[in-house]
Amino acid sequence: MNEIKDKSVQAFIDELASKAPTPGGGSAAAVMGAQAAALISMVCNLTIGKPKYAEVEVEMQALLEKSEALREALTGMIKADVEVFDRLMATYGLPKDSDEEKAGRSAAIQAALKEATVVPLTCARACAETITLSRIAAEKGNIGVISDAGVAVMAGYGALKSAALNVYINAGGLKDRVFADEKLAELESILNGADVAAEEVYQIVKAKL
Repeated sequence: MNEIKDKSVQAFIDELASKAPTPGGGSAAAVMGAQAAALISMVCNLTIGKPKYAEVEVEMQALLEKSEALREALTGMIKADVEVFDRLMATYGLPKDSDEEKAGRSAAIQAALKEATVVPLTCARACAETITLSRIAAEKGNIGVISDAGVAVMAGYGALKSAALNVYINAGGLKDRVFADEKLAELESILNGADVAAEEVYQIVKAKL
């Protein structure tokens, strides 16, 4: 089966709308994050090499390297989300007739839930980084495509909050509360200030239009 990233946008949207459990919100969050990174790269590519922006050439090249690394990472998370959710769903289908089977099933579910908490947390961290990078694109990028920096920060912010929801729902089912609380604390650290940062970048862009 082809990976989601290799399918057409229409095919992905159709699958999201279908009764199939995957792809779902986690994959959509990764796609939004990858789009944010891609838009930052676009601003960089349309700034680099322009005489008018020679003073920021080196900085934009460095920004491009970071945004492209994020784009690759977030694109990979589309598949990671599908795989971890499919594994989680499979554990719910394990036999539970005997006490031994019930114990094994419960352990498998908990292990899968831990992984299903870590994957969107990793996605959230990457999405938060797109917000940070979008500020540089908004402040120093080619004014002709500055609105794309604004779309980037909004996509990155939406992706971050979406990934966070997936962390919350999976962490909520964990019996290992030490692990869950640790991951939730990490998430809150990532989310801290993101609302303000995203709005600031949005306003920077809007002021230039």
